[in-house]
Amino acid sequence: MARVVIIGSGIAGLFAALRLADAGHAVTVITKQRPIDSSTNWAQGGIAAILDKTDGLGLESHIKDTLTSGDGMCDEKVVRCVIQEAGARIHDLLNIGVQFETDQDGNFHLVKEGGHSNRRILHAKDATGKEIERALSDAASAHLNITLKPNTLAMDLIQMEHKNPSKGIAGVWCLNQENDMVFTEPADVLMLATGGVGQLWSQTTNPPVATGDGLAMAYRAGAAVKDMAFIQFHPTALAVKSDRPFLITEAMRGEGGVILDTKGLHEWEAEVKRAGDKGSEVLPGPFSFTLKHSPQGSMATRDIVARAIDQRLKETGDKHVYLITSHLDQERLQEHFPNIQNRLNRHGLKLGRDPLPVSPAAHYIVGGLDVDDVGRPHCRETGEILPSLYAIGEVACTGMHGANRLASNSLLEAVVYAARAANHIIESTPDTRVSQLPDWRADGLGNLTEHVSLTHDRESLCNTMSREVGIVRRFTRLHRASRRLQLLSKEVDFIWRRALPSRQIVELRNLVLVGQLVTEDAIKRTENRGLHYNKDLIEGEEQSPSKSTFD
Repeated sequence: MARVVIIGSGIAGLFAALRLADAGHAVTVITKQRPIDSSTNWAQGGIAAILDKTDGLGLESHIKDTLTSGDGMCDEKVVRCVIQEAGARIHDLLNIGVQFETDQDGNFHLVKEGGHSNRRILHAKDATGKEIERALSDAASAHLNITLKPNTLAMDLIQMEHKNPSKGIAGVWCLNQENDMVFTEPADVLMLATGGVGQLWSQTTNPPVATGDGLAMAYRAGAAVKDMAFIQFHPTALAVKSDRPFLITEAMRGEGGVILDTKGLHEWEAEVKRAGDKGSEVLPGPFSFTLKHSPQGSMATRDIVARAIDQRLKETGDKHVYLITSHLDQERLQEHFPNIQNRLNRHGLKLGRDPLPVSPAAHYIVGGLDVDDVGRPHCRETGEILPSLYAIGEVACTGMHGANRLASNSLLEAVVYAARAANHIIESTPDTRVSQLPDWRADGLGNLTEHVSLTHDRESLCNTMSREVGIVRRFTRLHRASRRLQLLSKEVDFIWRRALPSRQIVELRNLVLVGQLVTEDAIKRTENRGLHYNKDLIEGEEQSPSKSTFD
C-alpha cells in the first residue's frame, strides 16, 4: 500500500485521510498547529446540499444559483457533478458522526444565505465547521492507519528530480515546531489540503494558519495557478475595535437580518417612532443602501454586498455599517446562533436588540492551484498533470466557484473533491517511491536573531494588500503593490537563504509569493467579473443584468 502524506487537517484533508485509511493505505496527516486549528473549524454557516438525487427541481435550482453567483465563469460540468454528489457525501459525514441540526420532527433544519433562492443549507447551529471538525478529528485520531503530526510546518515539496516537475513529488521537508528541527517526510502520494490565504490582509475572518503554504509550495514546484485575483471578502465581520474580525454568518441575513448604514438606521428608527403602536410593522429592509446595488438588497451575493459596504464606508468615512436584527424574534435568534451570541457577550451586544457593527474582511480565495476533476494539479510549463500530487479544498481551483463563491458551497466542494482524490488514489494503486531523499541543507545557516524586521515586513505586506489589492481596485494601486511586493520578495529571499527556518520566515515567504500571484492576476484582467472589481475598467463595460455599477 502507498504511503500517503496529507498536509492540512480541515474537512478536505481529514475526509480524504479516513477514506484512504479505510482502504488500507498508511496515511500521515501533517498540520501546522492542532488538527482542529483549521478554517473548517471556523466555518459558521453550513454546507449547501440537495440530499435527494431525484429532486430535479432542487438540484437545478442549486446549480442555477451557483452559476449566477459565479458570474459566467463557473465550469458548469463541475458544478453539476459536485451538486449531484452532495447527497452521498452528506450521508458519508453522517456516518462518520457529524450531527446536523434537526427540527422537532427529526428533519434537517435548513437555512438560507445570500445568493440562494431556497433553504438548502445544513448546519449545526452557527458552528457547523466545528461540528464537522470534531467528528472527523475523533475518527482520524482513532484510526490505526492514520498518523497525526501536529505542530509540524511543511516548508517545501521535494521533487523526484530537481527542477523537473514532470517527474513528480517524492516528499516534503517539514519543521518540527516543538524542537525546531527540520526532517524529511517521504511520500508515494502527497495531498495538499492547506486551506486559504486570508492572513494576507489586515482584516480577515481566517485563522492564523491561513498563510497560503500549500499554494506557494506547489507553485515553487512547478504547479499552475488559476483565477488568483478572485478574493472573497465576507460582508459582515464583527467590527469592534478591541477584537479581531469575527464572522457573522450569512444565515443571520437569511433569517431576516438587514444591513443599514448610519443614515438608514436613523431613518428606520424615526419611522418606527412615528408609527407608534404599529412601529413593529415597520421593517428595516426598505431603508438599506444595498438596494441601490441589487434588488436582493442585504441578501445579494457576497461580491455585491461587500462592494456596496466598501463604497458606503468610503463615502461616509464611517468605520462600519450595521447588521439589524431587533425586528426579529430574540429568543429564536439566540437559540440558532449561540456561538455568535457568546462572542457578542464580550462587548455587551445582544442579537434581536442591538445594531451590530460590521464591515467586510478577507474570507476565501476562489482561485488556487489549477486541478483536474480528481484534484491533480497541472504543470505550469507543459499543462500536463503533475505526478503523485493532489490538491483539495480551498487551496485548489476546480471551476466550481467561477468568479464568486456561492455561500456554503466551499465545504461541499471540499468533501466531494476529497472523496474523488481518495478514490482515484485507491483505484490507481500508486507505486512505492524512493525512500532515500535528500535532507534539508542547513550548512552555514545560523539562527535568525533579529525578528523585528520580519514583523515589520509582514505588517507592510498586509497593509499593502489591504490598501492596494482589496475589494475595489485600480491599476495604479495594483502596480504600486506589485513594486512593493517585488522589493519584499527580494528581502525575504535574502533572509531565507541565510537563516535557519522558523515559522515566521516560512509563512512570510509563502505570503509574499501568494500576494504577488494575486496582484499579477488582477493586473492582467481586462474585465470586471465577480470578486474582481477594477474601477478603471468601468467605462464602456457592459454590466451583467444582476450587477450594478459601483461609481
